[in-house]
Amino acid sequence: MRIAREGAVALRRHAKIDPGNPAHVGAPMPGAIVTVTVHPGQRVTKGTPIASIEAMKMETVLFADRDATVASVHVKPGDQVEAKDLLIALSA
Repeated sequence: MRIAREGAVALRRHAKIDPGNPAHVGAPMPGAIVTVTVHPGQRVTKGTPIASIEAMKMETVLFADRDATVASVHVKPGDQVEAKDLLIALSA
């Protein structure tokens, strides 16, 4: 029998990015999602901030690397993620 510790954070498993798919935006490192500034269907241009992740008390902002439409968002603020977890999928 496993007993959860008080204050323990449950780690939800997220899909991993496909390294060959330029539409996938993945977590660059393990950490906690601080903000998600986009929603499905939203148009973004290259350089638009789309999310931020906190690791070791440093916040890293993730930017769109091209003009695209947000196809799906796979995380929300507060989610714990691992490196290469799929955060956001873009479409042309």
